[in-house]
Amino acid sequence: MTEQPGRLAAYWERKLDKMDEHELRHSRRLPGWRTRRRRRTLTAVLALADLGLIAGASVFTTESDWLFGVLWMGGVLLGGGAFVLLRILTGRMSGGFSRLLDEREREWRHRVTYGGFRGVMMLSALLVNGTIPTIVLGWSLPDDDPEDFAEGMGNA
Repeated sequence: MTEQPGRLAAYWERKLDKMDEHELRHSRRLPGWRTRRRRRTLTAVLALADLGLIAGASVFTTESDWLFGVLWMGGVLLGGGAFVLLRILTGRMSGGFSRLLDEREREWRHRVTYGGFRGVMMLSALLVNGTIPTIVLGWSLPDDDPEDFAEGMGNA
């Protein structure tokens, strides 16, 4: 029983070392893009792509299929590319474990994670708010009449 935590800890250390090695490889990519100006441009592109996805979701059932497809596919392609590039440019701060970060990087990540957490709470509240009509209907609707289903199915 005492051997198990040792193996688990060794596995975890190997996993963290592989992640650190992966980050070192990525840290050498796109050296000319590692400026605030480039990161801000990519951030604006990602925000625009997110708005495109939201717009696509809003016209999903009301407008034509081609408009939804253009907005959604454009948002996915544009946003996906910008996201991947930003992950490379922000490095391990956006995806690494705290053990791999220095004090400055850890401070920055915790600062933005707190803001992101607040956004997640807002999205959760909106999701819950959107389920309220379903909850009310599910609770208050009377039992269905089985004869209604028989007539609708052509069995009557």
